[in-house]
Amino acid sequence: MSTALTPDAGQDTQRPPTPGATADGSPGKGGPGNDGHGDGGRHARRFGLPVATALVMGNIIGGGIFLLPASVAPYGTISLVAFAVLTAGAVALALVFGRLAERHPRTGGPYVYAREAFGDFAGFLSAWSYWITTWVSNAALAVAAVGYLDVLLPLHGSVAATVAAALLVQWLPALANLAGTRYVGAVQLVATVLKFVPLLFVAVAGLFFFDADNLGPFQGSGSGALGAVSASAAILLFSYLGVESAAVSAGEVRDPRRNVGRATVLGTLGAAVLYLLGTVAVFGTVAHDRLVGSSAPFSDAVDAMFGGTWGGAAVACMALVSMVGALNGWTLLSAQTPYAAARDGLFPRAFSRRRRGVPTVGVLVTVVLASLLTVYNYTAGSDGVFETLVLVTTFTATVPYLLSTAAQIHFLLSGRRDRVQGGRLVRDGVLAALAFGFSMWLVAGSGYAAVYQGVLFLFAGVLVYAWMSARKVRAGDGEGSGGGHGADDGQGAASAARAR
Repeated sequence: MSTALTPDAGQDTQRPPTPGATADGSPGKGGPGNDGHGDGGRHARRFGLPVATALVMGNIIGGGIFLLPASVAPYGTISLVAFAVLTAGAVALALVFGRLAERHPRTGGPYVYAREAFGDFAGFLSAWSYWITTWVSNAALAVAAVGYLDVLLPLHGSVAATVAAALLVQWLPALANLAGTRYVGAVQLVATVLKFVPLLFVAVAGLFFFDADNLGPFQGSGSGALGAVSASAAILLFSYLGVESAAVSAGEVRDPRRNVGRATVLGTLGAAVLYLLGTVAVFGTVAHDRLVGSSAPFSDAVDAMFGGTWGGAAVACMALVSMVGALNGWTLLSAQTPYAAARDGLFPRAFSRRRRGVPTVGVLVTVVLASLLTVYNYTAGSDGVFETLVLVTTFTATVPYLLSTAAQIHFLLSGRRDRVQGGRLVRDGVLAALAFGFSMWLVAGSGYAAVYQGVLFLFAGVLVYAWMSARKVRAGDGEGSGGGHGADDGQGAASAARAR
C-alpha cells in the first residue's frame, strides 16, 4: 500500500511536491509517478476509476442498509426525511473530499488534511477517531451480518453460535486483506455487483406491492419532529460512512487528483439512489409492527411480496455477501489511516510495517479489537447491540469529517496549496461550510450516551499521543534537532525511514 502520506521534512507546504521529487524538490529515484512512497517507484497503484468507485459504493452500501430500515422504523416515516437530508449532506461531504484529494492525493485521507492544515495533534486526533470508527463499524457490520445468517442457518438464539458467526465474518475479510491489495480490489468489485441485486430488486418490485397502510405513523418517537429527524439521522449516518474511502486510499488510486473526486461523487450518488428507493420499498411492503422487530428487513420485504421464505433466503444470501464485501473494504481502510500516522511518528511504528503491500499490524490489531468488542456486546446481554455500536461510530466519524471540512475552509481562506478565485472559491466555501454544519448536526443527534462513550475513546487517544510525542522529542534531542513543529516533521520522516 502507499507510503506517500504527508509532506516530508522541510517540505514547503505552500505548494505540492513535484512528482518524482524528494522533499527538497530534487528528483527522486522513483521518477514520474513516484509520489513519495520511498520504494523507488516500485509501488503500483492498483485502483482505477471503476475499482475506486466500487470501493466507495461497497463501503457505503455495506451491511448497514440491510438492517437500518428496522432500526429507524420506531421513529416513523419521518425518518425518510432524515434520509433525504443525509443524502444532501453526504454529497456535500463527497464534494469536499474530492477537492481535498486534488490538493493532497496521498494515502490517509482525513488524517492528511487535518495534519497539513492544523498540525500533528489535529492529525493524530483525526487518525485516532477514524481508526476507532473503522473497527467499531466492523463490529456493527458483523452484528448485521449475523441477522441475515440467521435466516439461512437458524442460530436458535444461541449466544455461542452467534458470537462464533460474528467472528467468522470478521476474520475472513481480514485474511483476504493480508493476502494483498490485489485481492481486496477483486473481492470489492464482486461484492459490489452482488449487493446491487437485492437492493435493486426490492426497490423495483416494491413499487408494485407498495401499501401505504404498512407505513405506520409519520412521527412515532414522541420527541418532536426535529428531534426525531436528528435521532434517526444519527443512526442512518452509519449507512453513509465510507464517502471518504477513495480519499483514504488515494495512494492506491491511479491518477488520484482526477479519479478520487470522481469516484467519491459517483459512488455516493449511486448509493444514495439505491438507499432511498430500497428503504421506501421496505417501509411500504412490511407491516410497521413487524418491521420494528425485524432482524432482516429486506428478506421480510421479499417474503411479504411473494409469500413463503425462498425469496427472503435468496436476499439474505446476497446481503450476507454484501456485508462480507463491506467488511473487506473497511478492513482495508482500518489499516491505511494508522499506517499513515505511523509513518509520521504519530502512531506506534509497528503500524507502518508492510507485507505484500499490506500494513499487516493494522489489519490484525483492528480485527482483534473489533472481535473483542463484538464478544463483549453479545455476552454483556445488552439490547440494541447494533444501534449502540452505530451511534458510537456516528460520533467518532464526525470528528475527522469536522476536521476535514475545517481544513478545506482553512486552505480556501489562506490560499495554501493553490489559490481559488471567484465563483469557485464561493462554491467550495459554501460546500465546506454546509458539510461542517451537517457534521455538527450529526454530533448533536447522536445522543448523550454515544457522545459520552465516544469522548472516552478520544481521551484514551490523548495518552497515546502524549507517549508518541515524547518519543519524538527524545529522538529529536538525541539527533541534535531543535524542537518545535518543524523538527517534529523532520523526525517523522526519519522515523518513516527507519520503519522501512
